[in-house]
Amino acid sequence: MEKKLLITGSVFMLVAVVLGAMAAHALENYLTDDQLRSFETGVRYQVYHGLALMIFSQVKILSNSSKNVLWILFTAGTVLFSWSIFLLSTGSIYGIDARFLGPITPIGGLLLISGWIYGIVKVSLYKL
Repeated sequence: MEKKLLITGSVFMLVAVVLGAMAAHALENYLTDDQLRSFETGVRYQVYHGLALMIFSQVKILSNSSKNVLWILFTAGTVLFSWSIFLLSTGSIYGIDARFLGPITPIGGLLLISGWIYGIVKVSLYKL
């Protein structure tokens, strides 16, 4: 389970660095300031949760089943939250009306929040 969290977290971090560089050097010419800020928010949250997956992979007091739940919540949450923002922000470049993804973003956010609550509860219930 540790390997699964580490690989997923590392991939999220890699993709976030690539997308962040793209935003800083290429997208600024094609997106409005609001679109660029939204895109950067997606990148930032992908970094946070990629790093969280990597850290939680090394928390020895969590069982494999708890780590799996965290993996599901953070992975699904990141994909729904960050990636819907990426598509919403860049849809105009590709001529895609991605507004239908608007309701997906908060669902992803709720999954991320749920992951943090779950992690806090599981760690706090551990008996030393």
